Amino acid sequence: MSDFQHAQLDWDAQGQPLSRGFGDVYFSRASGLEETRYVFLGHNALPQRFAALPAGGRLTVGETGFGTGLNFLCAWQLFERTAPADARLHFVSVEKFPLTRTDLHKALALWPELAGYAEQLLAQYLAVHPSFQRLVFAEGRVVLTLLVGDVLERLPELDARIDAWFLDGFSPAKNPEMWTPQLFAQLARLSAAEATLATFTSAGFVRRGLIEAGFAMQRVKGFGQKREMLAGRFGGQPQAAEKPWFARPPRPEGPRRALVIGAGLAGCASAANLARRGWQVTLLERRDGVAQETSGNPQGVLYLKLSAHGTPLTRLVLAGFGHTLRLLQRLERGHDWDACGVLQLAFDDKEAGRQAQLATAFPEDLLRPVSREEAQAIAGVALDCGGLYFPEGGWAHPPALCRHLAAHPNIRQQFHQEALELRREDGQWCAYSGETLLARAPVAVLANAAEIARFVELPLKRIRGQISRLPATAASRALKTVLCAEGYVAPSRDDEHTLGASFRFDGTDLEPSAEEHGENLQLLRDISTDLADRLQIDRLQPADLQGRAGFRCTSPDYLPIVGPLADSGAFAEAYAVLGKDARQVPERPCPWLDGLYVNGGHGSRGLLSAPLAGELLAAWLDDEPLPVPRAVAEACHPNRFALRRLIRGQ
Repeated sequence: MSDFQHAQLDWDAQGQPLSRGFGDVYFSRASGLEETRYVFLGHNALPQRFAALPAGGRLTVGETGFGTGLNFLCAWQLFERTAPADARLHFVSVEKFPLTRTDLHKALALWPELAGYAEQLLAQYLAVHPSFQRLVFAEGRVVLTLLVGDVLERLPELDARIDAWFLDGFSPAKNPEMWTPQLFAQLARLSAAEATLATFTSAGFVRRGLIEAGFAMQRVKGFGQKREMLAGRFGGQPQAAEKPWFARPPRPEGPRRALVIGAGLAGCASAANLARRGWQVTLLERRDGVAQETSGNPQGVLYLKLSAHGTPLTRLVLAGFGHTLRLLQRLERGHDWDACGVLQLAFDDKEAGRQAQLATAFPEDLLRPVSREEAQAIAGVALDCGGLYFPEGGWAHPPALCRHLAAHPNIRQQFHQEALELRREDGQWCAYSGETLLARAPVAVLANAAEIARFVELPLKRIRGQISRLPATAASRALKTVLCAEGYVAPSRDDEHTLGASFRFDGTDLEPSAEEHGENLQLLRDISTDLADRLQIDRLQPADLQGRAGFRCTSPDYLPIVGPLADSGAFAEAYAVLGKDARQVPERPCPWLDGLYVNGGHGSRGLLSAPLAGELLAAWLDDEPLPVPRAVAEACHPNRFALRRLIRGQ
């Protein structure tokens, strides 16, 4: 199996957790709360710094060793009590061995005064798998980014500016692999100017290593029985991005107003993530409501199509899966979504081989192989084979999620308005339909699927897909989980099963066809002849079936396109040298199209990637820690295509 594992705990007579693997305590036996407040909050001067934040200000904390979450909850409590109402706290923490949800609940019960915060953490502590996991609290005022994995692997992937560091891994004597020059160098790389740092240890090699990395460190009085600890400040300068074409654009000046074109899942997520950061957003949609095109399917599958090789797409999907699951907690389970599990059937030898690789690459709480007999017991219907079971998977009703996202009071929805042209006028992006001005704002986000190509040069393509809606029968209601093979079928919602989906690269219209209904019925037979019989599909006429068709919008590399946009002509001129030597890194800044961003190309994975892409887009715009590894953000960046053209001499 994967080398990932949850923390293995023992519990002492007072009910406090001990790490079995490291033979160390998670916090002071005298008082974990007071230790955190003294060591980390006090010696990073957070009470004063939170109170001094300006309106709309932000402070970012970085931590090594999330553990029980005590430091995070204490920082959140202090922030809520002392910071201005519109300030924001970002907390970025690395954890190689995260606690199970059950153990976390038991540990957090030790501190009744934090119960309100702990309850919110536990509610979102879902799908904590190896990757970046973003958890959002207090309507976006407090954001936790968990980097699940080894600190020396995860910190190099982080793109952030940290204002205050909590060094809280297990003690250097018990966990020497963490306290290394490589760690100290990463702390320096990620530090903002004058970033502070505090740690419970006073070990001489830690102090010397931090000083060598650029921190001015001193020994100060320790907590409780501990004589000394370390505190200090970063004296170096923040490091610039290595690749200017993937650097962060300058933050937009002026009023925080944005225009989002397209009210599908990508557009609604983009609008929502900006709105909860205080932006005033206009959401433009050519149809009569949100989710009227491909995002309007009655059921989408929470299914992770993964690679065993840690590709950018796999890492994006792992992060997006958890993010979407946390969002869905706010909707009505059973009607708007259901974590009923997903069975990916091993329908041929090639698929069985792929699944065998995945079973060794990922932890069992994410996916596990099941025999035919076990698969049938899980599904509630007869099957021809076993497969992989994703216990946290399921289905969601995308329109409900879109409506939830678009309902923020900072979002103004404008329907029946199709933007045909986008012009930059007096520092604002202006959306026109003919000569009619529809909306204007300093920032614009293109989230209108393949129609993005109307405004900018990006290699997007459309793939027609059609789903079929089958009336449930008394016998078909036995289906308890989503079944996937070449197609998929979900348990009933509103007494209908969603079945799909066809792939047509040459389709140009959105009228459902009897031919594709017939293809979907064949997909169902291939999934389960028993379920097909339960649905009595031999009595159904494809021409009489209900369904809907839409266009999946995808890119040539099947990764979404998310981020700031550059002027293509100026880009080619600025970095022309790459056509001769791809190893060159010209110092010229990227010629950005000021305030223009894109969120598109999600293909058939939009339910998992589009909500997280909205968070990524907002992080680009507000200069926040990115919610995905830097390599993943670069793999999804719009500039990747212009860069490839230059390098290939095209």
